[in-house]
Amino acid sequence: MLRIRNYLSALWRRWRGARAAAARTGADGERLAEAWLRRERDFRIVARNWRSPRDRRDEVDLVARDGAVLVFVEVKTRGAGALVPGYHAVDERKKRVLRRCARAYLAGLREKPRTIRLDVVEVALPPAGAKESAAAPVILHFENIPLFPKHFRP
Repeated sequence: MLRIRNYLSALWRRWRGARAAAARTGADGERLAEAWLRRERDFRIVARNWRSPRDRRDEVDLVARDGAVLVFVEVKTRGAGALVPGYHAVDERKKRVLRRCARAYLAGLREKPRTIRLDVVEVALPPAGAKESAAAPVILHFENIPLFPKHFRP
């Protein structure tokens, strides 16, 4: 019985460590994406890690302004050799969460924007131990991902 308990305890510690590492990687990717959007696309960041007051589990990584357009940004960070690209990780389930977040965010605004959109930013981190000259992350920006029905008015 003691061996099983020790095994489960070790398994739990390893799982928690992996979750913490994934959270750090995600946070690093969000910081890189935010800086890139400001520098390269001239976005103005309005909110980071915005959580819906209706359901605190629902979160959108970045809310930004691209001129007059309100942009909800989902950041997907991938390590070197990831099997699924970040763009494809935004499936219908994630879109439902983002849709709920966007509606909750819009409900809290006094002035509704005329145009909103969803963007996905994929951050591909270099492999650990890569030479500094080749160690720059690759950032891909996918604009205007379908989120709402065609004639949705905010």
